[in-house]
Amino acid sequence: MILEIDPHSDEPIYRQLRQQIIIGIAKGELRPGEQLPTVRQIADELGVNSMTVSKGYQLLKEEGYLLADRRKGTVVAELPVTQTKEKESALTLLLAELVLSGMDKQQLDKLIKQILNDFRKDELQ
Repeated sequence: MILEIDPHSDEPIYRQLRQQIIIGIAKGELRPGEQLPTVRQIADELGVNSMTVSKGYQLLKEEGYLLADRRKGTVVAELPVTQTKEKESALTLLLAELVLSGMDKQQLDKLIKQILNDFRKDELQ
């Protein structure tokens, strides 16, 4: 998986990292039990502070996407990840924004299906 960080984005780098790892897991680019690069390796590769990467990893661990393994380092957690009210609220807000931007139900359904088709096809169908 190749991480692409936009240093000029309004989105903090640790959140960009978090988002890309979650999408990578959903698309099957990162598999449960797979070892991730160390904080230092990612920081060096992206040219960012290691504390920034550490913050992104810590957030992913707290949310249940990653685990700290004493032998392997940081690994992708087993699926499914626990659903929380915050995730449901975030989806509700995003859908509300899309509806307010003029999307109708058919357009939303089509968009959702397109996005889901990119995610772990073997497990979602």
